[in-house]
Amino acid sequence: MPHRNGLSFRFTNAITRTPSDSVANGLRAEDGGDPDADRFRAEHSLYVKALQAAGLTVDVLPPFEAFPDSCFVEDPAFCLPDGAIVLRPGASSRAGESEAIRGALEPRFAKVVDLPGAGDVDGGDVLMLDDIILVGLSARTNREGSESFAAVLREWGYEARVCNTPDGVLHFKTACSTLGDGVILATTTMAESGFFADRKVVVVPEGEEYAANVIRVNDVVLVPEGYPKTRSAIEDAGFRTVVLPTHEARKIDGGLSCLSLRFSLQ
Repeated sequence: MPHRNGLSFRFTNAITRTPSDSVANGLRAEDGGDPDADRFRAEHSLYVKALQAAGLTVDVLPPFEAFPDSCFVEDPAFCLPDGAIVLRPGASSRAGESEAIRGALEPRFAKVVDLPGAGDVDGGDVLMLDDIILVGLSARTNREGSESFAAVLREWGYEARVCNTPDGVLHFKTACSTLGDGVILATTTMAESGFFADRKVVVVPEGEEYAANVIRVNDVVLVPEGYPKTRSAIEDAGFRTVVLPTHEARKIDGGLSCLSLRFSLQ
């Protein structure tokens, strides 16, 4: 596909959802304790304010108690300037989130389509760059779903490539992010995977692997609190950072990218 400068980080809008009281029952790969709903909502409020300060109009959806993980709105949908694709998260407990997010997408996009077939795709496994969209196979995204998703993207004029996420990585974007301007942030494992060809890669320092999940939003990079070496590495690469707490989200495998759907309506 042609290089679309800023596709991966120039945004006008975002959709988020306030964490519910039921968030304590959220999915997790390891038990790090239950998140506290009130503290999570306080952190989420700071997150929304940071998106607004970066220039975005942010729609905050109400808590969805029936689905503990529903604050992670990135997983059931994927947004492009052309329209939105309603995905099918791979965890059975999240099946109803796709239909719920559709109601937030339809007023904003002229085109909203469903992921074809019966396969699964989590938005956390989709890394959008300015010239290609990478889709990582994982415990939540299978081959059937990823190929169907890639086919839709190609119909819309985007190049997509399906990748085998390294063992031990929950989501593709758990271990990498785009910093924009052709630069990738990645853990050592992902940096050595070959997925990023000859792109510049900023490697996350050992022991700070969680901080591989950041988001570039217009002129700033949002970085999780508590990872000073990663923040310094990003700033040394020429990017301006804003630090945000994600302590409660981390307890249920969440990070900065999971908490919003970011897109441009211009």
